[in-house]
This record gives sequence, C-alpha cells and structure tokens, in this order.
Amino acid sequence: MQSLSEHKISQIIGLDGKPMTIDDLPPKDTKRWVIRRKAEVVAAVRGGLISLDDACNMYKLSVEEFLSWQKAIDKHGLAGLRTTRLQQYRPPPPTDISN
Repeated sequence: MQSLSEHKISQIIGLDGKPMTIDDLPPKDTKRWVIRRKAEVVAAVRGGLISLDDACNMYKLSVEEFLSWQKAIDKHGLAGLRTTRLQQYRPPPPTDISN
C-alpha cells in the first residue's frame, strides 16, 4: 500500500480543469461535506493523487461511504452528491406485499 509520503503522482487535473495537488484537497478535519469537497476527494483517488485507503483514513470515511460518492457521481453527476436530494437518486425501498 502506498502512503501519502510515497505517492508518485504530484498533480492531477481537478474539477475546474486546473492542476490539483495534495495541498488542494479538503482539510483533514472536514466535517461539512459539500458537493465540491466530496468530488475533489473522488477525483484525487481516481487520478491516483491519493489511495482509497489514504482518503478513508485521512477523512475518517468508510470505504462504503467513499464508494457511494463515486457511484453517485457516475450515475447522476455532481448533483448526485447532494445530501438533500438523496431521495431523488436512491431507489425506493421494496414494499412488503405479504400483508
């Protein structure tokens, strides 16, 4: 596993089309996860700037939470990361037809 100090890629192209480095990532103590911050972390992992393990450790995320961000972006674009709109992007729970 590669740690932050051993990463090989020093920059990637960020969401705005400009170079993005480790220094451009959200702070480690981020508590409020807005769309842009989530997308930056996903882009950093996808681009090889940091590993999935490093991202999860750095931001105290579960792998499942990170993967849900990635899946939301893939399926719905950045709008899929809106926490207030989750009901629009998640399938409804199955109904119990046994009653």
